[in-house]
Amino acid sequence: MSIEIKVGSDATVEEEEKPVQATMSLNARKSLDGNIMIFDHEEIDIVVMPSENKIVAFAKDLMEDTVYAAQDRLFYHLIKKGIILPESVHGGNVYGSLEGVIATPIQEDVSATQTAVFSIGKFISEEKPYFETYKNYEEDGMDDLTDPDPEDSTELGEVPHEEEKGSLRKGWIRGPYGMTYTYRY
Repeated sequence: MSIEIKVGSDATVEEEEKPVQATMSLNARKSLDGNIMIFDHEEIDIVVMPSENKIVAFAKDLMEDTVYAAQDRLFYHLIKKGIILPESVHGGNVYGSLEGVIATPIQEDVSATQTAVFSIGKFISEEKPYFETYKNYEEDGMDDLTDPDPEDSTELGEVPHEEEKGSLRKGWIRGPYGMTYTYRY
C-alpha cells in the first residue's frame, strides 16, 4: 500500500462553486479599510465594518427628527432577523449615530458580512415605498399650490364682496379673558 502526496499547483483542491441564492442591487462602496458603506436609504448612511464586527448608521446630511426613527427601525429589523445582538445597540462616538455588534454565526460557511448586507438591503427595499409616497405627496402638494385645478381656484374679482367677512366681527370681545370690562378697580 502506497501513499501519494502531491506538492505544488496540482495539490490545490478545487472547491465546488456554490450556486447564487439571491442577488440584490445596492448603492454601496468599499472603503480603504474594507468597510462596506451603503447609501441607498433616504435619511441614513449605513456602514458595515467586518473588521470590527459591527454596523453603524449615520445621519445622511441633516440631523432631523426622522433620522433617529429610521435608525431605530433599521436596528429593530436587524435584531428581529438575528443579525445584531440586541444588548449591543447603543449610540456611537459620532453625533447622531447608532451602532450594534454583528452576531457571530455558528456555521463556519455562513458569512456574517454578506448576511448583514443582504438584510440591510431587504430593510431598504421595505422602506422605499414609504419614501416614494412621501416624495409624491410633497410634489402633488406643490403642484396644487402652483398650478391648481379650475375647480379649486377662482379668477381675480370672481368672489363677491360681503358686508361682514372673516373672524373679527364688530362688537365681539377680543380681550384676553373675555370679560375684562366687568372687573374694574
